[in-house]
Formats: sequence, C-alpha cells, structure tokens
Amino acid sequence: MDAIGKNSIGRNISLVVLFLSIALFAYTGSYLLMAVPFIYLYILLVGVNWKTAYWIFIFSIPVSVHLEFFGRSLSTSLPDEPMMWFFLLLFLFMWARKPDLMPRWWWQNPITIILILQFIWLIVAVCFSKEILFSVKFLLAKTWFLVSFFVLPVFIFREKKDYRKAFLFFLIPLLVTMLIIFYRHYTMGFNFRKIEKAIAGIYYNHVDYSTVMSMFFPVVCLAYPLTKGKSWILRGFLLIIIVFFLPVIYLTYARAAMLAVVFAYCVYIAIRLRLVNLVMPVFYGLMALILVYMIKDNKYIDFRPEFHQTYMHKTWTDHVIATFRGEDMSSMERLYRWIAGVRMSNDRPITGYGPNSFYYYYKPYAVSSFRTYVSRNPEMSTTHNYFLFMLVEQGWPAMILYAILVMVVLAHAQKIYYRFEDRFYKKLTLGMAMMFSAGFINNFFSELLETHKVGALFYLSIAILVILDKKSKDLQKKKQESTT
Repeated sequence: MDAIGKNSIGRNISLVVLFLSIALFAYTGSYLLMAVPFIYLYILLVGVNWKTAYWIFIFSIPVSVHLEFFGRSLSTSLPDEPMMWFFLLLFLFMWARKPDLMPRWWWQNPITIILILQFIWLIVAVCFSKEILFSVKFLLAKTWFLVSFFVLPVFIFREKKDYRKAFLFFLIPLLVTMLIIFYRHYTMGFNFRKIEKAIAGIYYNHVDYSTVMSMFFPVVCLAYPLTKGKSWILRGFLLIIIVFFLPVIYLTYARAAMLAVVFAYCVYIAIRLRLVNLVMPVFYGLMALILVYMIKDNKYIDFRPEFHQTYMHKTWTDHVIATFRGEDMSSMERLYRWIAGVRMSNDRPITGYGPNSFYYYYKPYAVSSFRTYVSRNPEMSTTHNYFLFMLVEQGWPAMILYAILVMVVLAHAQKIYYRFEDRFYKKLTLGMAMMFSAGFINNFFSELLETHKVGALFYLSIAILVILDKKSKDLQKKKQESTT
C-alpha cells in the first residue's frame, strides 16, 4: 500500500508540474516554460539512475547552445550546463554520505594532484580578485566542470563498451551540427566572411566550432582501425565520416585548428617513437627564445602593424597571406593583448587580477601602436592565449601549474600506451592524448577551456587517461601474477 501511495503522489506531482507549465506558457508565451516538464523528469532520472542521466548529458553537449541574459551579464549553455549543476549537487550528496567515495589511486595520480593544486590556487586567486563577483562565477563554473568531466567519469568508464558508447553518444549529435552548418555554409557559397553566420545559434563562434572538430577528428581516425573485422557497412560509414571531417575543418577557416590537427599527429608519432617527453620542453624552449628575442632592446616594436593595413579579408587566401605579412587584423590584435597581458602581470605577479578580470584592466597596459580596428573589443574577449590568461588572472603559480599539467599528461599517455597490450586500449590512449594535444594548441591562441564543448573534451580526455593509467597497471600486475 505504501508503494502504491508513493506512486500516486509521484503521478500527482508530475501532473501538477505539467499543468502549471502549460498554463504559464499559455499566459506568457515563453517557450522555455515548456522545458520545465523535461527538466523535472531529468531530475527524477538523476535521483533514480544517475549514470543513465550522465549518458544523456554526454549526448546533449554537441547540440547545447550558448545563451546570454541581462545584457551579457549572465550567460549559460542549454541544456548541458544545468545538467552540470545537478551533477555537482549529486556528487556533494554522494561524497557527504561516503567521504571515501573517490578511490585512493585517483587521489595519488600525479595528474589529479596537479588539477587539485590548480583548483586550490584558483580559490586563492578569487580571494584576491579585483572583480570578486565575476571571479566567484568563474569558480562556480569551474567546479561543476571538473566534477562533471573529471570526477564523475571515474564511475562511468569501467569497460570497453562504456568508451564505445561515449564515442557514439558524442559523435552522432556532433555530426548533426556539422551537417547543418555545412549545408548553411553551402547555401552561402562557402564564403570566408559568412562562416560565423552559418554557425550562429549552434556554436559560440567559428573558433569554438573548429576547436571541437580538431579535437574529435583524431579520435574518429583512430576508431577506424578498431572496426577491422566488422561489417563493411560500418567501416565504410566511418571512413565517409573521416573524409567529411577534412573539408569541415578546412571550411571553418581557423588556422589554429588546422595547426592543432598537425600537432596532434606529431604527438602520435612522438608517443610511438617514445619521444613525447621531449615535445613540450622543446615547445617551451622555443617560446622562451622567441620571448627573449622580442623583449631584448624592445624588438617587438618592429612588428607593430600599420593601422590602415590591418583589416578583415574577403577570401581565405588573402587571410593566410596577410598573416605572414603581419597585416592580418586578428593576429595583430592578439599581439596587442599579449603585450598588455605581459605588462599587467608585473603589477600582480602572484595572485593576478582575478578570474574574469582581464577585460576591465588591460587597456591602460596596451601599446597603442599595436592597436587595430577591433581593439575596442565590444565582445569583451580576453588574452587569446591560455598561458597569459592564467598569468594575468591567476598569477605565475597558475601558469606554471598549467605548463606542468601539459607535460605530465603527455608523459603519462606514453607510459600508459606501452603498458597496454590490448589493441583497443592502446588506440584509446593515443586518441585521448591527441584530443588533449589538439585542445592545447587551440588554447595557445585562445582561452576555450571554460567553454562547455571544448572544456568537456579537454577534461574528459584527462579523466580517461587517469582511468586508463589505473587500468594498465592492474592488467600489468595481473599478467605478472599469472606468470609467477
């Protein structure tokens, strides 16, 4: 009788929610109110079977859209970010009930330790922020990001079928967005200047779109060899998808994304040759040499643009040529902000200005001779380099921790790859390392880790590598025990 009573109450509550939603929609005309019943059902699902709810969450990421409210002072992505809120609350509830919820091996992994240190230092930077409200919002968003994409995957990815499911649940909606944008762009003649219009409403901008494509492309490529022995229909379909990715990435007209794909395959080769530990030290060394060259005798001033020669270009060819000539507006605007960021860091080197604070303080530090037509920055974008983004807003400790994280992730990927004998896990390890690497390069020219689609792939790749690290050690130990 108790069960019958509870079911009756549950049905009554559901009917009330449905009725009120319809009534409010009829009164206000707001279509958002029609989503209330679905939100209610999703909350119930999180309580009943949160892992199923998590797979729905993964499926929603590629098709989620960015929305802004109250004149850009408040923004979110729907429906995936509200789902992250639920998962944060769920995790806190689970952790409160079972303090030792997270396994010891997870806490002891060097990647986890670095991310925890990053999070602790983020809290410190928020405490000393010059824009405390914006910084607290950043901290909250980072918290549910890490819980959703780095913590909870520990309980989701256990067997090979889980990785296959995640691949399909992300690929299918991703392909839908690619096809829609590709068709829109086709109707515009694949015009270089109209790519943003083709993307509108689905991705934040062409940089966001191109980054997601370049990060997921290596995973699709490495999935193809794993279909060997499967039906020719499956193999043919996956091959068509791989071929489709190539023009899609090219037609985003994003130079960073193209470079990211190349860098990801360099990491692939480096891991296969056991040389990946050299990749980041060489990269950092080259960046340091360029920085020293530019700073010495203020050499960077020689690269200042002619204001009237920096402009948006009508064709992709002109855009590339202008890049090498130093006449491309977006490249020169990056230099304008990079210089400002370096000069800003001198005043607050330890804690920075606080997360989400760069825009409000950088212009007095900029060098006016590097200004371009877009330096007014009405879109309130930031440094266009994740290292400087960390340096300016969270100080040297945050930037150093990020630099260490990249080296440690790639070094661990190589170790994991050579521990595995199973072909599936070897390919999976390479795929996650390449996804991470493509994300790193894109973020060298932007700051995208806090965007919901790029951040999801970036942190999921790290989380899966941590899980694979444990898996590879367990299989290696089991093999040693069986041979003794």
